[in-house]
Amino acid sequence: MCGICGIYKYGLNGEKASFEEIKKMNDLIAHRGPDDEGFYLKDNIALAMRRLSIIDLSTGKQPISNEDGSVWIVFNGEIYNFEELTADLKSKGHIFKTKSDTEAIIHLYEEKGEDFPKYLRGMFAVCIFDEKKKKLILARDRFGKKPLFYCLNGEFLAFSSELNSLISYGKIKKEINPLALDAYIVLQYIPSPMTIYKDIKKLDPASVLVFEKGKCEIKKYWSLPLDAEAPKMSLKEIKDRIYEISSESVKMRMISEVPLGAFLSGGIDSSAVVALMAKNSERKVKTFSIGFKEEKFSELKYAKKVAEMYSTDHSEFIVEADMSSVMEELIVHYGEPYADSSALPSYFVSKETRKSVTVALNGDGGDEIFGGYLRYVGAKAAEYFRIMPFWLKKSMLLGLSPFGEKNAPFNILWRGRKFLSAAMNSTAEQTYLSTVSFFRTEEKNMLLSERFKSLLGSDINYAERYIFSLFEQVKDKDLINKFSYVDLNSYLPQCLMTKMDIASMANSLECRSPFLDHKLAEFVFSLPGNMKLKGLNKTKWIMKETFKDLLPKEIYSRGKMGFGIPLGDWFRGAMKKTWEENCLSEKALSRGYFKKEELEKLWSDHQNFKRDNGYRLWALLMLELWHKKFMPDYKL
Repeated sequence: MCGICGIYKYGLNGEKASFEEIKKMNDLIAHRGPDDEGFYLKDNIALAMRRLSIIDLSTGKQPISNEDGSVWIVFNGEIYNFEELTADLKSKGHIFKTKSDTEAIIHLYEEKGEDFPKYLRGMFAVCIFDEKKKKLILARDRFGKKPLFYCLNGEFLAFSSELNSLISYGKIKKEINPLALDAYIVLQYIPSPMTIYKDIKKLDPASVLVFEKGKCEIKKYWSLPLDAEAPKMSLKEIKDRIYEISSESVKMRMISEVPLGAFLSGGIDSSAVVALMAKNSERKVKTFSIGFKEEKFSELKYAKKVAEMYSTDHSEFIVEADMSSVMEELIVHYGEPYADSSALPSYFVSKETRKSVTVALNGDGGDEIFGGYLRYVGAKAAEYFRIMPFWLKKSMLLGLSPFGEKNAPFNILWRGRKFLSAAMNSTAEQTYLSTVSFFRTEEKNMLLSERFKSLLGSDINYAERYIFSLFEQVKDKDLINKFSYVDLNSYLPQCLMTKMDIASMANSLECRSPFLDHKLAEFVFSLPGNMKLKGLNKTKWIMKETFKDLLPKEIYSRGKMGFGIPLGDWFRGAMKKTWEENCLSEKALSRGYFKKEELEKLWSDHQNFKRDNGYRLWALLMLELWHKKFMPDYKL
């Protein structure tokens, strides 16, 4: 695990690569790899990396070349099938200088060319430079676990694991992309390939970028099997297959030459991972949990039951409002506006975990693959509500108007409004967008200033086009598999993977996600949706059936809670002044994004308990804090 960066000056002016430029970029990702650094400079190409040593501690330094030094690589991630690949490559005559997974990739490239990522089982962001062909290749893993940003401008191709590192290269223009902001306000993240900057892009998950002879080509090398038929297997055979792949996936991700543990939230996903780790380990598993002093937001009691069942070496940590002081540090690491508030507890659990281990497994991907989100339940219920007359649904929604709300997302009125708003929509894609949105499209457009809307013009409402295009790819699938597919191609890689990468790597911690093994995802996606959501209340049914004998009954039977934080309370208390001084300041208002009266209404409705706007207020605060750090004087 590490961070990578590079500059390829392919322009006709003959400019050479600069050590000072690449060193500056590499220093800004030192937190990703505090153990070592490495550089490759030759003529007009510069590659660099920072290393967090996990495997082959003594000889696994980067950059690494092939046998004759004509192909070079820098690599961020872990390849879990590297031993199998290495054995095969050695049998074909390749000579290895190390015992690392990095070297397996470069020899695999020699054998398979640009198709090499198809054979990798793991998480990765890779750059390969082929000196003879003057070809530069960037590749990213299937679910976007490892980030990769790049800028291609006609004179150079520069890339980095983090946006803040890349933007430090002085030849890149810092010009805001208004479409990115339009999407951010709705989705809480900026979807790839966009970033906050017009000239910088994210490489999409499961993609390879090939730059050769002045031409750039980007192609997908993997996707979920849309044409796969449901397996003709009995229920027992399906459960056995899920257990087999999951157990293998966990075992592969336990390979490490440094201390290893697991995040344990108390939900079924992380609990199942810990159970499988305990069965595959002769030592006590180290587990780490985080909670809140506000008990309704805390899952510590459930995590403790799993820890006791498997006699883990268990640690707990409490997040309080004053811990929001780390916000500005996180903004630097994210490098662009990002509004998933669970970034805070994710950061702190990573920080505490790093004190004891260097690698941590987690349960990421379980909800998307097995159908665990409440929005899946809501969407299925909304199908029944669609037979109701529109006026009746509207009346029900209006009937909730007099009642205040607090403690989102757990408050029943907050959830009721969210559900009824989603049920008002006429299609599955509209329902999905409504459930994942911080601001629904119409709410966002009421908030935006006329000047901002005029600037966006006909390109306004990017989030709708983005989500709807994904639904178009699975129009023949059942409802639950549609939602699963869209989540696995949007929310998971763009939001959750971004959050976990930054939260962990800011603390020099490697996180591994056994449920995000593509073999498991492919198999489960082939199953019908009613095996994932059974009826209207049995979420992740097939997963729970598979692992129920390994878990305490309380874990198996409890519903989805999620990693929410008490933003509503915080913005009426400890963080009230922070929001007012930033988002209602003269400088913030002068940027010209929003209508002042709409901002004031959002704020007053929240303070008066008319609505719990905690998540929306958080998104607006993250945007303003980003501006203060990176573009303080910007105005439309």
